[in-house]
Amino acid sequence: MVDEITSYEESDHDILVDIWYRAVSRTHTFLTDSDIQFYRDIVQNVALRVVEIWVRRNDNQEPTGFIGLAGTKIEMLFVDPEYHGMGIGSRLIRHAQKLIGSTIQVDVNEQNDGACAFYKRFGFVQIGRSELDSSGKPFPLLHLEYRSQVNEEL
Repeated sequence: MVDEITSYEESDHDILVDIWYRAVSRTHTFLTDSDIQFYRDIVQNVALRVVEIWVRRNDNQEPTGFIGLAGTKIEMLFVDPEYHGMGIGSRLIRHAQKLIGSTIQVDVNEQNDGACAFYKRFGFVQIGRSELDSSGKPFPLLHLEYRSQVNEEL
């Protein structure tokens, strides 16, 4: 099935870590190689197992991107760089909207202009900012929130 989004399977783990690594290497230009390795260890050993992961698959059932959810928050969203600009991130956001509902939060690195613009196109607005990321490193985070118009009309 084209454009299939399925739940995480353990057999996807290493492929998702690789997608994460290649995407971060391309989009998080503010990180050093040692920073990337630090976060890669977290993704490899913890992060993918503590959130609800949804995987977008191509025609060959290979993962091309994924989104990690915890409650009403997007904890991660990464797309294989070979598939950037093809609407996969947008499809994953719409999938999250169906699952989560009318209010969704996400934290995004302030230095990641592409991600900031991506979420703002979806109607996310900044509701806060932190000087440090969740690991205590000096990579400021913007706290964004999306609220559907349906909720505001009620």
